[in-house]
Amino acid sequence: MSKSRRHIGNEAEDLACEFLTNKGWQILDRNYYSGHSEIDIIARDGAFTVFLEVKMRSSAQFGQPFEHITEAKVEHIYKAAQSWVLQHGLQDTPMRFDVIGILKQKNKEPEINHIPDAYR
Repeated sequence: MSKSRRHIGNEAEDLACEFLTNKGWQILDRNYYSGHSEIDIIARDGAFTVFLEVKMRSSAQFGQPFEHITEAKVEHIYKAAQSWVLQHGLQDTPMRFDVIGILKQKNKEPEINHIPDAYR
């Protein structure tokens, strides 16, 4: 039986959250929605509030996971980030937009690629 997209997304985000907390980051929010825009993970890295998009693939045959993030998706993330920041009164906090790409091949440990400040 195949897994649903949401189940796969949750699995990817769980792996990303574990990766980030092991680096000492604090997870602030997950699956934040603002209208039709979503941010997978919002975390604190030192002074930075970091908005993360997480992509997982089972193979790199069609490119790395992070290569599947479109300009439209980035615009949606920006809009949702603005909403989250206003909602939490953190307008003066430095922000960053990172990407985590996960390659999870059968019978292998997941390969996690973290790209800080992936887009501005």
